[in-house]
Amino acid sequence: MKLIEFDKINVIYGLIATIGVALFGKYWFLFAGFLILNVIDYATGYCKARFYKKNESSAIGAKGILKKVCYWIVIGLAFFISTCFVYMGETIGINLSFVQLFGWFTLATYLINEIRSILEKLVEMNVNVPAFLIAGLAVTQKLLDTKTEMKESEVGDNGK
Repeated sequence: MKLIEFDKINVIYGLIATIGVALFGKYWFLFAGFLILNVIDYATGYCKARFYKKNESSAIGAKGILKKVCYWIVIGLAFFISTCFVYMGETIGINLSFVQLFGWFTLATYLINEIRSILEKLVEMNVNVPAFLIAGLAVTQKLLDTKTEMKESEVGDNGK
């Protein structure tokens, strides 16, 4: 009986991984992680509103869900734009491979944003969150912002 249950779990995980790789490539787990963070962020927001602030509202909840959907749209656009520009660059003989980073920087920014949002809500709900975790995410965001600014200045310098 346990062997059958273990096989079912393996089949389910294999199916999820296969679909993830087919849709999102070999780094599908980053997208799955972002989706999980979306759900956790929404759930912590709901708990905070219902149990701590006593002001739950379906309109505010719907706005939160719409915001999460818009994050996915922006991520999709960032990856689509980067792919289009790389192929266009190949067609016209210009190396635009750096543009591939658009999607990854966008995803990384939103991942950090979701984690910070979850932690902020937990702090508001009086959960003891280690300060180094919050500070570490702030530093990570600053490093990511610095890296994107460096890439922007490189593009500007190459365009002259």
